Amino acid sequence: MLTIERALVEKIVAHARADHPDEACGIIAGPIGSDRPVRYVAMTNAERSPTFYRFDSQEQLKLWREMDDRDEEPVVIYHSHTATEAYPSRTDISYASEPNAHYVLVSTRDEDTEEFRSYRIVDGEVTEEEVRVVDSYDA
Repeated sequence: MLTIERALVEKIVAHARADHPDEACGIIAGPIGSDRPVRYVAMTNAERSPTFYRFDSQEQLKLWREMDDRDEEPVVIYHSHTATEAYPSRTDISYASEPNAHYVLVSTRDEDTEEFRSYRIVDGEVTEEEVRVVDSYDA
């Protein structure tokens, strides 16, 4: 199960809506082993595409080094789908390389509906998980 603060969900959805019709992408880092998403980082979709995303390689290298320095890991890796449901594509599955991460997808295909879903993707196997949105982790 992914437990995530409402403010972080709102940031992901806002980023996805702002980048539409292109896919948006980013991560939420958290302390290693905590499974707690804390630090939101919007990334650049180097593909600038409505059907595909790829982190900018320089931006990703800098961020992964920064996470190492801060004893963090990517707890959530997110991106949007602009015309389809929030479910991982074959390409998404093939690029999923962080077995501990929650892979969040947001669909922006309908501007009146918020479709926010989370998955675990390990060795090509996709498992949808419950998303629990909280006002604060301390509550």
